[in-house]
Amino acid sequence: MIALRHFLDAVATVLSWGLEIYMWLIIARALISWVNPDPYNPIVRFLYNVTEPVLGALRRRFRLFYGGMDFSPLVVLAIILFLKVFLVQTIRDYARLLG
Repeated sequence: MIALRHFLDAVATVLSWGLEIYMWLIIARALISWVNPDPYNPIVRFLYNVTEPVLGALRRRFRLFYGGMDFSPLVVLAIILFLKVFLVQTIRDYARLLG
């Protein structure tokens, strides 16, 4: 049981870090989109390649353009925050229950 407890705690920590990093990538992508970046810049291409699968899927499913603004990054940030509060905490609480 101790090994399972530590495993679940490690999963929660890695998931939390991953969600945090992805949250900052979404924020960087949103900020860069305001300044008309060079599409051949490697950093811009990296941000686009990493974030577009999630943002594009959301845009295809829901209409998130209002007044010329794209609100899909805000929706993704809300989903990330929900996952950090609900999923990560649930895994951590379950790990504590085992110990």
